[in-house]
Amino acid sequence: MSITEALRRFELETRPILPESRRALDERWANLPDHVKTDNQLLGRCAVGCEGTHGVFPKCNLTCSPCYHSADANKVRIDGDHTLDNVALQMNFLRERRGPRAHAQLIGGEVSLLAAEDHAAALLAMRAAGREPMSMTHGDFEYDYLLDVVLDAEGHPRFDKVSFAAHFDSLMRGRRGAVRPRSEAELDPFREQFAEMFARLRREHGVTSYLAHNMTVTPSNLDEVSEVTRSVLGMSFDMMSFQPAAFIGDERRWKEDFDDVSIDDVWERIEEGAGQKLPWKATQFGDPRCNRTTVGAWVGNRFAPLLDPDDAKDLAARDRFLKHFGGMIFGGTSRPVLAVKVVRALLRHPGDVPPLLGLLGRIIRRSGGLRAVLRAMRSGTLSFKTFVVHNFMDAAQVKPAWELMEQGLTSDDPLIRETQERLGSCMYAMSHPEDGRLVPACVQHSVLDPAENEGLRRLLPLADRSATVVSRPSGLTPLRSTGIRAAH
Repeated sequence: MSITEALRRFELETRPILPESRRALDERWANLPDHVKTDNQLLGRCAVGCEGTHGVFPKCNLTCSPCYHSADANKVRIDGDHTLDNVALQMNFLRERRGPRAHAQLIGGEVSLLAAEDHAAALLAMRAAGREPMSMTHGDFEYDYLLDVVLDAEGHPRFDKVSFAAHFDSLMRGRRGAVRPRSEAELDPFREQFAEMFARLRREHGVTSYLAHNMTVTPSNLDEVSEVTRSVLGMSFDMMSFQPAAFIGDERRWKEDFDDVSIDDVWERIEEGAGQKLPWKATQFGDPRCNRTTVGAWVGNRFAPLLDPDDAKDLAARDRFLKHFGGMIFGGTSRPVLAVKVVRALLRHPGDVPPLLGLLGRIIRRSGGLRAVLRAMRSGTLSFKTFVVHNFMDAAQVKPAWELMEQGLTSDDPLIRETQERLGSCMYAMSHPEDGRLVPACVQHSVLDPAENEGLRRLLPLADRSATVVSRPSGLTPLRSTGIRAAH
């Protein structure tokens, strides 16, 4: 490589926003419905949204009420070759369509049913496509399994950092030690045990982690959300995500009237558990009827939001950041390259420095002052917490809404039209490289999963077969000719 070529490459790599990122963001913004193109919208301005896998390992070894998987999901064998082939296809398509960087979930049934080597290989494939992967699990696995995923055959870390989201709630059946939990509090020791595995991983091997705690909310456990919030805040989870239940998936698991729980109901209980108001309107991912998020510093027992929607200076700093830094890739970028990117952005927009420093000062004041922050840093109790509510939609509305959207039509029915608006704003995409589509998660689970899993039953029957399987579901690659693995 000549000096000229090296300099050209360095210039491109250190641009504050890569051309591919700019293209993906502009396309994302252009395709959003007008009603979500607001000043606080993050999609299309600093993020393309989250992503997830589908049809790669639908089987789970717990039973939940509700369950968002179709009735055939547990009739499909876990197969590492199939998983790796399809993860790579889906992630590469997302890389092509949505740019060089995004957060993606390795999700299906239960990720720990994958052999550890296959799990690790899937994460590496996702990273190779520029995705920041998060493994979605019920958390009922041993520390040795985690080590086998994170460490190679020589005992060296494959990753500097891993991300896991663990789902814990009293609606789940079959967890070892809590087969039929009678309350959310009964699961606290299991939540703590899960988080401790990753603290141990860092102590013993230097691998850091990002941990999310997920919980489905129905009328039966709504009033326990505040207690769960208080408990989990005392653990080393970085995110607390709550999902009001929806009528999606296996109808045999629908035991309650889920419509009795709203996104406002859940947020109020989260605030009760946090012991304070949690302002969220300064930023938005997609439609506010679907998602509600706030991020802040956790100092002692105080949550200091990064942005206060009632503070005009905070909003002005937000707008500057989104305008000049939105789309800059922070994760997966080396520190020297990131430093050059930031310097180049600030040299181009030196007026950003005072407002951003002012924002930092206000965050410190909201945290209780500089002494409180320094005290928390010394004691190791300073952290950042994210609170999230994802409000999914019922299949009965998603199916007709999507059928009309596929035809380019808008429904006259107010409820179906609202569903169409929310689907058009969805922050969570799943890829279908076989037909060049990206679909919202609610569409995947409500419309596409049943047929997909029915096809997977034929492709990957629970009883292992050595013969070649002729029939396969559309969009899913055939198994390699050798090495078909037995069910775990």
